[in-house]
Amino acid sequence: MTLMAQLVLLCLCASLLTEVAGVLQRSTSHAEAETTSGTAVSMGLELRVAEANKAVHKMAYFGQITVGDPPQEFTVVFDTGSANLIIPGSGCNTEACTSHRRFNMKASSTARRVNCDGQEVDADLADEITITFGTGEITGICVKDQICVGSACSQGDFISSLDETSQPFASFTFDGVLGLALPSMAQSKEFSMMSRMQSGSSLKKSLFSVFLSDSNEETSEVTFGAVKQEHMASEMFWVDVTGTSGYWEVRISDITIDSKAQLLCEDCRVAVDTGTSQLAGPSALMSSLRSRVDVKPDCSNYHSLPQLGFIIGGRILNLAPADYVDKMGQTCSISMMDLDVPPPAGPLFIFGIPFLQKYYTVYDPIASRVGFAVAKHKGKQPEALLTFDPDLASAGAPAKPASFLSTLRTKARAPLTAR
Repeated sequence: MTLMAQLVLLCLCASLLTEVAGVLQRSTSHAEAETTSGTAVSMGLELRVAEANKAVHKMAYFGQITVGDPPQEFTVVFDTGSANLIIPGSGCNTEACTSHRRFNMKASSTARRVNCDGQEVDADLADEITITFGTGEITGICVKDQICVGSACSQGDFISSLDETSQPFASFTFDGVLGLALPSMAQSKEFSMMSRMQSGSSLKKSLFSVFLSDSNEETSEVTFGAVKQEHMASEMFWVDVTGTSGYWEVRISDITIDSKAQLLCEDCRVAVDTGTSQLAGPSALMSSLRSRVDVKPDCSNYHSLPQLGFIIGGRILNLAPADYVDKMGQTCSISMMDLDVPPPAGPLFIFGIPFLQKYYTVYDPIASRVGFAVAKHKGKQPEALLTFDPDLASAGAPAKPASFLSTLRTKARAPLTAR
């Protein structure tokens, strides 16, 4: 799906290599709240792909956590688009629960019931919660217990389901969801992993990063406590989170096609969402984008399709056809779906897995910002990270992509022309 990168370095002296490493180091150090001690924990993620309408477009990455003492293992999606941990409970006997591992509260010496606002109560008076999704719902109780991601453990609250509808949960190949959105989206701060990361964290740095690949030759992973430069094929730049919804949401200045501004989106916002399998956005804008990109169902124009880009933080984050088109044989469909999020949270774009396979992302809850870099993938040539210059764009200058090295050395600008 993605254009991924192996940087070929020929006839380069040691001083140039030192310069590149130094620039990369400087690009990340300012946002990393590093402690004098602590650890970094990387969790390998498994990719599952499902087919629909003869085109591959439903994907999920998930990894393993443990809950309770002694630990009970669960596979979960590490989801930046939600903020609670939800796993099936032993009291749930629907098909959606019995087909997955279930949390046995009685088997954990450290588990206890809490109210679903995080308040401590007598177990006999504890409440329940129902969460509605697009095509189903979950009802559950709220529990406090030890939650571990690798060796990083903390006491936290989570939802243990009592009932789950068959659709869509019975079809999931993972047990639950670990929400990694900002604390304002969680039931309370006790439910928020980001809150626990900010206070009393044993991590080296109070942030996490996500590297996703569709190749069997490299490991997708979420890393808590570190930025991994080996996953970066460009400098990293940081963009402040906007809004108070709890999404890892940043501003889009405009949308580009072949690096030319379209004047479609003068002040849009996008949520970076590891739990979404596609790109999504407001229906009116999605319709316009589909019309302008014009992906033919028989793939007849696949090799002439344009690059689709988003201007964020003064850079153009481009997606190639391999990144935004689901292609299986001679069947093609665009990986974009309509999603009309009502105000005040919306309107909102969603950058799902196709975007996250192309760009390495870092999430800093302390400074409330997101870092972006071109992802470095084995055996693939990286694209340059273009810089948007509005002055040159208004003058009509064409975009001039630069290599990764020349971008680092000269800070070359890539102007745009509006059409």
